[in-house]
Amino acid sequence: MTRPNVVVIYADDLGYGDVGCFGSDDIRTPHLDALAARGIRLTDWYSNSPVCSPSRASLLTGRHPARAGVQEILGGERGTPGLPAQPTLATRLKDEGYATGLFGKWHLGTSEGYRPRDRGFDHHFGFLAGCVDYYSHIFYWGHGVNPVHDLWDDEKEVWDNGRYLTEVIADKAVDFIGENADNPFFCFVPFNAPHYPMHAPQEYVDRFPELDDERRIMAAMVSAMDDGVGRIVQALEAHGVAENTLVFFSSDNGPSAESRNWLNGEEIDYQGGSTGGLRGHKGSLFDGGIRVPAIVSWPAGLPSDIDWTTPGMMMDLVPTILDAIGVAAEGEIDGVSVLPHWRAQDEAEERTLFWEYGPQLAARRGPWKLVTSAREHLGGPFELGSVMLVNLDDDRAESRDVSAEHPEITAALRAELMAWAETFAWDPAPWLASA
Repeated sequence: MTRPNVVVIYADDLGYGDVGCFGSDDIRTPHLDALAARGIRLTDWYSNSPVCSPSRASLLTGRHPARAGVQEILGGERGTPGLPAQPTLATRLKDEGYATGLFGKWHLGTSEGYRPRDRGFDHHFGFLAGCVDYYSHIFYWGHGVNPVHDLWDDEKEVWDNGRYLTEVIADKAVDFIGENADNPFFCFVPFNAPHYPMHAPQEYVDRFPELDDERRIMAAMVSAMDDGVGRIVQALEAHGVAENTLVFFSSDNGPSAESRNWLNGEEIDYQGGSTGGLRGHKGSLFDGGIRVPAIVSWPAGLPSDIDWTTPGMMMDLVPTILDAIGVAAEGEIDGVSVLPHWRAQDEAEERTLFWEYGPQLAARRGPWKLVTSAREHLGGPFELGSVMLVNLDDDRAESRDVSAEHPEITAALRAELMAWAETFAWDPAPWLASA
C-alpha cells in the first residue's frame, strides 16, 4: 500500500454532545456522521488541555503542553511569540516528501519565527490569533478602539471582507487537495467554528427554526462546519484519493461557557455548547473540558463503523500518523501509536493519562479519574486543594467523590500524578498565593 495522505480537521470549542453521532438530538451533522460510519468513533478521546493553544501544541508535537512549551492561551497581538522551535507533525511529514498546508486557525504565535511556515507548513491561509470576526476577520478582544485585522495568505496580509470564514477555510482546503492530489499531502484544517463570536449565514440559521436563539446560532455554526467537512471529503473522492487518505476529526477542547457579545458591546451569560452530560466546560479538567468528539477514517487501512473505547489523547496523533506512513516516531514524543489497536479493534494497554492547567491536575487510569483543585469552566473559581476521585464507568458525569471509599486507589493515583507533575516543575504557588 502506498503511503496515505493525511487530513486533520480541528473544530474550536466543539462540545462532545454537539455532534449527531456522539448523541446530539438537536444539531444535525450528516457529514461527520458519514465520516464516522466509514471509520472509527473514538468515544474516550481527550485533548491534552482544556484550552486551545496548549491543545494545538500537543496535537502538532506529540508532547504534553508543558514539554512542548505552550501551557496557556496565547495572546493575539502582533509580535506574540508562541510554540518553540521543535519537530512537528508538519516538519516530520515534510521530511518524508509530503506537501503540507494549514487552513484556518493557528494560535501558536503571531510573531515572525513562530508562524505556520516556521513550523513545517509549505502554505498557510487563515488567521494567527485565537479568534476573529467571521466576516471582517478582525481580532478585537481587549483592543478597544484599535482592533487588529488578522487574515493571511502565507506571509501576506489579505482582505476578504464579507465572506463567512468557515466557508473560506473549506474552499482553501479543497483547493489544496486538488493541487496536490498526485503526491502525498498533509492538509491541516483547524476551523474556528463554533468559537465565538456567534456568527452564521442565514441559510444555516434557517435549518434550525425549532431551536431558541442561543442554541440556534450554535447549531448553525456547527452545521456550516459540517458542510465544510463534507466538501473536503467530496474533494478527496473527486480526485480519487479518498480510499487512501487518513482523515482525523476532533475538537481542541470542550465547549465554552464564556460570556458572549451579541449586539451592542454588552457581555451576557452564555451556557455554551453541549457536553453530552459530561461535567465541566472549556478551562476545566472535568471531562466536559477535555473529552472531545473524535473520528478517524482511512478506508484502505482501518475498519469501518466501529467504536474504540480505550482512552487516548491528542499527543497520540503524531506517533499514530507516523506509524501509518511507516516512519518511526523518533525524538521527544510523549504520545504512543494507537494504530495497531484501531486496526485490530482491541483495547490498548492500560496507561495513566495526565493533565495540568493552572493549579488543576488530573489523571485517568482505566475507569478511575482523579482531579485536584478543579473548576467548572474558564474564568470560574478553583477549588484549591480539593481532591476528587470518580469511577467513570459508574459516574460518567463525575458527580460523586469516592476518594474516601477507595483510599488506596486515591493515594496511588495521586502519587503517580504528582510524580508526573514534578517532571516539568509544576508550581501551584502563584494560584495558592492569590486565593
